[in-house]
Amino acid sequence: MTGRRPQAGSPEMADDAGDAATVHVVTHTHWDREWYRTATAFGARLVELVAAVADQLDDGRLPHVLLDGQTIVLDDVAAVRPDLIDRLSGHARAGRLTVGPWHVLADTTLVDAESLARNLLAGRRWTAALGGGSQVAYAPDLFGFPADLPTVLAGFGFTTTIVWRGAPPQPSRFRWRAPDGSEVVALRACYYNPEVLWDVEAAPERLADWLAAARAREDGPWLLLDGGDHLAPRDIRRRLARLGDPPTVDGAAVRATTLADHAAAVRATHPPQDLPSSTGELRVPGRDGAFLLAGTLSTRMPVKQAAARTATTLQRWAEPWVAWASRAEEPCRAAADGQADDQTLRALLDRAWGHLLACHPHDSICGCSTDAVDADVRGRLEDAEELAEHVTARALRRVGVDTRPARAPSASTAHLVVTNPHGTPLDDGVTATLALPEGRAPVAVHDAGGSPVPFSAEPLGPARADLVTDVDQLPAWPALQRWRMALLARDVPACGWLAYEVALGDRVPEEGRHARTDASVADLGAWQLTARDDAGVDLRDAEDRDWPGLGRLLSHADAGDTYTMEPVDDVVAGAELGGAERVRSAVWSGLALHARLHPPGGAARRRGATDAGEVAARMAVGAWLGGPGRLEWDVALRHHARDHRLRWAASAPAARGWVSDATLALVQRPLTPPDLPIAEDARGEADPRTAPAQRVAAVGRGADRLAALCAGLPEVSGVDRGGHAELAVTLLRAVGQLGHHDLRARPMGAGPPVPTPGAQQDGDHRFSLAVRLGDDDATLLRHGERWRAPLRAWQTTAPPPQLRRGFLAVEGPALLSALKPAEDGDEIVVRLADPAGVGGATTLRLPEPPAAAAAVDLAEEHPRALPLEGGVLRVTVPPFGLRTVRLRW
Repeated sequence: MTGRRPQAGSPEMADDAGDAATVHVVTHTHWDREWYRTATAFGARLVELVAAVADQLDDGRLPHVLLDGQTIVLDDVAAVRPDLIDRLSGHARAGRLTVGPWHVLADTTLVDAESLARNLLAGRRWTAALGGGSQVAYAPDLFGFPADLPTVLAGFGFTTTIVWRGAPPQPSRFRWRAPDGSEVVALRACYYNPEVLWDVEAAPERLADWLAAARAREDGPWLLLDGGDHLAPRDIRRRLARLGDPPTVDGAAVRATTLADHAAAVRATHPPQDLPSSTGELRVPGRDGAFLLAGTLSTRMPVKQAAARTATTLQRWAEPWVAWASRAEEPCRAAADGQADDQTLRALLDRAWGHLLACHPHDSICGCSTDAVDADVRGRLEDAEELAEHVTARALRRVGVDTRPARAPSASTAHLVVTNPHGTPLDDGVTATLALPEGRAPVAVHDAGGSPVPFSAEPLGPARADLVTDVDQLPAWPALQRWRMALLARDVPACGWLAYEVALGDRVPEEGRHARTDASVADLGAWQLTARDDAGVDLRDAEDRDWPGLGRLLSHADAGDTYTMEPVDDVVAGAELGGAERVRSAVWSGLALHARLHPPGGAARRRGATDAGEVAARMAVGAWLGGPGRLEWDVALRHHARDHRLRWAASAPAARGWVSDATLALVQRPLTPPDLPIAEDARGEADPRTAPAQRVAAVGRGADRLAALCAGLPEVSGVDRGGHAELAVTLLRAVGQLGHHDLRARPMGAGPPVPTPGAQQDGDHRFSLAVRLGDDDATLLRHGERWRAPLRAWQTTAPPPQLRRGFLAVEGPALLSALKPAEDGDEIVVRLADPAGVGGATTLRLPEPPAAAAAVDLAEEHPRALPLEGGVLRVTVPPFGLRTVRLRW
């Protein structure tokens, strides 16, 4: 790890870390960057707090401080008081201040593995500049933890993590093993204990009470995290002085120390090999305040959709094309020619990641915050997405694909380039937006070999004057007509592109148009689709097997808050079909459905409203003809309802359980009863009967398996309906208060009772899902990744120099997880993942052979040379694990 182990900075620092009968006091502050106040409001208080901490570290009143587990607080301080950073750096180098290792304390359930890696890399950059960072992965206040987190932590060299919410009360120390076998020692500790030592006079009695409770849970050494939310650390010397010389309480020594020293003491007194082992995710419903708060999986769903979309843009488009741009044959020209050099592209990429990472803390991405904070989060996500798209376009231009609009577009020809972010060649449907001269329309499409390609095209409103300009272009205002074009792209090269030529004429030919007919049945080629009265569909597959009840909309009354769903009763409201059309083109066939839904009113009435309102839905359900074999939903909602949870549900044959993917691997889960949960323990929260999903969820096995591709929609349930099973994906959850204190599903408050009318999600929303049938795990995860990052089509000013080009091919069981510029130097990093646990060797093929290859850890360090055979490299990825390679030319 970057940095070094903190050294003793005062007589109060622990000098006998191995003593089991010791209370280790770690003075800290927990800094939710935004929550019931905005980042601006909290940031002003943060600067005041850090100035006070620097003074106390200077004069010795604080021998050591843990400045939370995240370095983004340093960003906020540096923006106002950059002089404080130099003072903090001196204390960090002397071991008196611990920061990081995270850049932000991200919600590790809602954030994917690659984003967690970028988070830790950003934290390392800060701690390296500061002079040292935490050796302990500190993250106790997160709302549960995925099963694969030890893989990420071990990949950065961590051996110990601090957890709390989601971890079982016992054992409080355990070896936490990921599916790939990676392990860390997990220590369960509550981060919020400010009242224990807050009052100097009462400190001895309160510490004795705290120790008695701690002894009842575990033997020593014990960890007291002395601090809380947004509270300034207090003079620990005065408090320890009340405990005698040397400080003791009820026979235990009391020492001010660090997380690193406490972790060392635990390892000395409780060797890891003697600790109990635990596998799987940490998502146990809590009690006595240590609540899981699982309702945050679906609160303010648009934020989760935008965060997932932006992460995908950065990981699968911006980073890879910036990496390949660094290998461009021609050196970058000046910015005056509309180019960006490598350093600029890297800096913009880092800035985009900074905006996204700032949205990953649990009070941000989880949506359990005020409406003002939600507006700030959405703004940062828009900034991150805009920067990611700009970087992608600039990098594509560096490799010969100019996606800028033409100042004087051709009246006879347009050009498309379809790009593939995956490690294998793909056949899949793709849509593009074309900007054509007024009065011109697509009449034919040909691929790079000159063969005709079936397509469809529809105009997107009337022609209008569009501004076309760049740093190397004077403004122009051509009159352009926009078209939505769809085609089935065949054999698009891995990590590359395929060019198409679009012939233009007066009107789209008949075969390129959409045929619409009032009908409730659609022929999808091998499948047949029938609309239902409840606005779902019945599917008959190629084997004449019926799959009834797919894509139904269901609403439950929800009187909860942004943290917790509070069911009022077991009444479920379904949608009513208002109309159906059969829609068919040369490349697509399906149904367009119109429906309305009136949520149950019990929760709305409990919260003071007369009724729960109404939801209007338009759904396009269908499939690409000759495509990849998935049934797709495009759901557009006009949501004017409140106090309910809306879900998309699909029935499946009876099953014993279901699965969803966590950060990497699939997690096996039991089906739950259809009745909604109520807390059975007066001090504990109810089992939410929901679970997280990153990309996919599936129920059943073999030919009976039904899977939902649900990237960006992270809350799913698997329900036992008696004679059949059901997958239910939450589309949105509408609630009106940050925190309620009258819930049956959670016996205590979790946040202040601040109204959040914006969390009722009034307005227009859009969701995309798909169904796959009969996939094994490896096939399902591969299709889930394709759904998360589909092919993209770009209109270009001219054909690229090479009409067909691939930069990297991945052959074998592993999936391409990352392709990015190395953190240092001019090398390219490639990461492979085996989330299905297939195991075995995977081959990388590079048309431009690198000079050297080395296996590295997630920090992109500790290289081990790998043999290269020309442009061929063979890598063994452990089942459910990751392997990272650095390539140098």
